[in-house]
Amino acid sequence: MTEILVLYYSTHGATRQMAQLIARGIEATAGCSARLRTVPRISTVCEATEADIPNAGAPYVTLNDLLECDGLALGSPTRFGNMAAPMKYFWDSTIADWLKGTLIGKPASVFTSSGTLHGGNESTLLTMMLPLLHHGMLIVGTPYSETALMSTTTGGTPYGPSHWAGTESNQSISDSERVLCLAQGRRLAEIALKLKGRSE
Repeated sequence: MTEILVLYYSTHGATRQMAQLIARGIEATAGCSARLRTVPRISTVCEATEADIPNAGAPYVTLNDLLECDGLALGSPTRFGNMAAPMKYFWDSTIADWLKGTLIGKPASVFTSSGTLHGGNESTLLTMMLPLLHHGMLIVGTPYSETALMSTTTGGTPYGPSHWAGTESNQSISDSERVLCLAQGRRLAEIALKLKGRSE
């Protein structure tokens, strides 16, 4: 079974919903399964501030999840054009995996949610790619053959799925955003299958 890690951080739930849609797209691909994981909140002095096991939702990610995955979908809400601090904190802890080359050659995609339509979602997606590129991952974008990318009036970019949550975080995921999340999960899974088949 080819397993894709869907790693996300979510404050108001939109990024979590996107992660679940991407996981559905992954699992709609024969021979693939999704492993949903999240990261704990951190304090202003940058340390985990939550219990070791979350009360609800996905379990917290471990470095072992990186080792065991065949691909990665990484999601975070937009924070001033960048990923949220808890996700950045996690990636800052992966130096040992970087030295070992744990993620080299594995496919990865990124997704985000922002409160405003032009709230930095594209720059967030681009900056989320940077640690993945340093880890040697292969970035999988969203091609324009996904027709929802041409017609969306909410979120959606060639860099990966995005969602416009509204300033009160009360805007539901649109039909186009839903289609693009599902498509991105399938695309990532299909590429992971091909890459895994070539390495075996």
